[in-house]
Amino acid sequence: MIDPDRVLVPTFGRPGEDDALAYALETFSEADVTLLAVVTPLDAPLSEGGVLERSDERTAAARDRATRLRSAVDEGARDRVRIETVEGRPGRVVPQYATEEDVDHVVLSGHDDGSMGFARRFLGRRIATTVVERTPRPVTVLE
Repeated sequence: MIDPDRVLVPTFGRPGEDDALAYALETFSEADVTLLAVVTPLDAPLSEGGVLERSDERTAAARDRATRLRSAVDEGARDRVRIETVEGRPGRVVPQYATEEDVDHVVLSGHDDGSMGFARRFLGRRIATTVVERTPRPVTVLE
């Protein structure tokens, strides 16, 4: 397998996203990494922490979350990490972004913080599952 040049690490405010970023930076040490801060629409069942703020406030919060993740990595690796913000349902926008931006690999956390409904967990329709199914690129899910 050829080492990827562009790696995508989506963030939704779920546990383990710092581990996903660290994994991407360590495993793909030459790749540029994009932290994709996904702002889930208010009508979606998984909006950020269930907080129903205005869209611009939610977008700023998502970007701040990604900035904190970026700030936590080693200073030398920070140059390889850029932040993008998109709004939409994670299972749709992550595969779309990966395709449109010609991303080589996606790394995301598969941790569930328990805020997903029982039926959704029971049916196995976690964000990670949906991203894996819909993304035409290799995807690494960290549990």
